[in-house]
Amino acid sequence: MARKPTARILNVTTEYQGFLSIKRYEIEEDLHAGGTHRVVRFVMERGHAVGVLAFDPDRDVIVMVNEMRAGILVAGGPAFSDSLIAGMIDQDESALAAAVRETREEAGLELRSPRIFHERAFVSPGGTSESVTLVYGTVTAPEASALHGNPSEEENIRTTLLSSRQLMNRIRRGQVQDMKTILAGYWLTANRARLLREHAVLARPA
Repeated sequence: MARKPTARILNVTTEYQGFLSIKRYEIEEDLHAGGTHRVVRFVMERGHAVGVLAFDPDRDVIVMVNEMRAGILVAGGPAFSDSLIAGMIDQDESALAAAVRETREEAGLELRSPRIFHERAFVSPGGTSESVTLVYGTVTAPEASALHGNPSEEENIRTTLLSSRQLMNRIRRGQVQDMKTILAGYWLTANRARLLREHAVLARPA
């Protein structure tokens, strides 16, 4: 059985420090063919995030947020797009606690029975250490869209409602560019029937 290759960090230098940091890593990695060699890689670091699949099972809709995404804009895509409620996990905060907080800040809703359905999906592992943990929870969706966001973070957010079918139709047509939203959409499609059955059981009068 072949030995599993690994790698070792030899030296770290901070190249930039601000809202995020860029660090220069000198790494010694094992070669698949045997032996080792040294490489230099630059890694963007800004912590870890949470994405929230906020689902209203009574109406079969997902509460999404629409806001300007600088990364998509710079890459030539649409400046504003619908995506999951999301945000950074604060230091000493759990992913579940962050999901509840972000749902309140970005949508003005209480997230019920949150649970992780995909832990630490790395955004772009070749160049950033950031990962996104995906959380499912139920909400009571509002009747109409509304404006929300944390003023201290200059957030300009409008909530939107999409049915499960609408979200998957957009994903299949290639109209969703946000990877965490795509992953959550496929997960919801695979698990929707079970989630609706669970909700129906819990909603029955005792």
